Amino acid sequence: MLRQSLSILKQFSSAAKSQDATELLHEDLVLVEQRVEPAKKAAQVLHKKLQGCMQSQQGLEAEKRMKKLPLMLLSISMAESLKDFDAESSIRQVLEMCCFMEKMLATMLSDFEMKMEKEVLEPLNKLSEDDLPEILKNKKQFAKLTMDWNNDQYSADLYHFATKEDDYANYFIRLLELQAEYHKNSYEFLDKNISELKDSHSQKGDQSSQKVYGEALLSHLSASSREIAVPIQECIHMLLRTGMKEEGLFRLAAAASVVKRLKTCLDQGTVDHSEFSMDPHAVAGALKCYLRELPEPLMTFELYNDWFEAAGYLTEKLEQFKVVLKKLPPENYNNLRYLVQFLSLLSEQQAVNKMTPSNIAIVLGPNLLWPRAEGESLSFDMASASSVQVVTVIEPLIQYSKSLFPEGKQAANPTNTASLW
Repeated sequence: MLRQSLSILKQFSSAAKSQDATELLHEDLVLVEQRVEPAKKAAQVLHKKLQGCMQSQQGLEAEKRMKKLPLMLLSISMAESLKDFDAESSIRQVLEMCCFMEKMLATMLSDFEMKMEKEVLEPLNKLSEDDLPEILKNKKQFAKLTMDWNNDQYSADLYHFATKEDDYANYFIRLLELQAEYHKNSYEFLDKNISELKDSHSQKGDQSSQKVYGEALLSHLSASSREIAVPIQECIHMLLRTGMKEEGLFRLAAAASVVKRLKTCLDQGTVDHSEFSMDPHAVAGALKCYLRELPEPLMTFELYNDWFEAAGYLTEKLEQFKVVLKKLPPENYNNLRYLVQFLSLLSEQQAVNKMTPSNIAIVLGPNLLWPRAEGESLSFDMASASSVQVVTVIEPLIQYSKSLFPEGKQAANPTNTASLW
């Protein structure tokens, strides 16, 4: 109907000065007004109502938006409640998983609302404020229109609205598509993880035959036919994608529930990288846990004193380190090389992530090298002394990794894991 009216307007534009054409033009303008005004009103009202449906604050970046969501606040409360339970409590174990799942749901909701804001709310706001022409309210405006019809911008606006009307309708279809996508993703995530949680809870106490954490390095590599341990390789690949510029990586603690969830996935060999990509600190925490829980440190008990002796040299330090490296068992050497070359890449981003070779050595070194305890745990003084001393060993390994591990391939682009070793 609108297009027919506009066609008539165009046909009579050349005769705008005639009374008959003027009256006809006036009738068609009334029809256009009747079509335009409801569209503008609907855009204004629905834009406001959709804003009221959103749980997050508009205009915020993803991380800040997510922190204010009720689901995220629920996850935080769950995490705080964990401290009241014994470590072996079945309630605690389930609650930890629930904590992680609520955080993931908050992430999905934040992503959905950001898409809705960009693809629906912003176009509706533009439609109500900019796209639709203002309706002429007095005869003076109408008279001017009839005199200058061919050159009047109002004419162009009317034609623009007529051709774009279907596009405007598609904004509402897109809203439903985004809602369907959000609910589908949320359902699939919940369905998968609830099933895993039920299986894990019903089989509590069963030990996995393919356990990774706490298992001797050689046993794990032999059982899995791998050269690099699963937690080392998988965690490094995730960190290369998301953690290289993360300030305080390996230094800042992550949520215990997320770290535990990732450790479980690594034990079971079912790691979904996208599931943990938003939390590189948890990935770094899981890597630290693996190194710390090895029955023997990656740099071995046997060579404990040799490392410190090599670090004590002033002029031949690198040559002495090479001597000690050759004494490592092949499996330990390969995994240490893989790890240290990654840490070297990480230190190259120190201007952003604040992790210099020294800082990395301070937080990660004690997980790579510690003395054998005869019959009992180390005393606090011994542990503190060894933690300070081990920095003198780990820092040079990171600084001079290219010289110490010349056979290892370097990643030209830290985000391209295919080019890494």
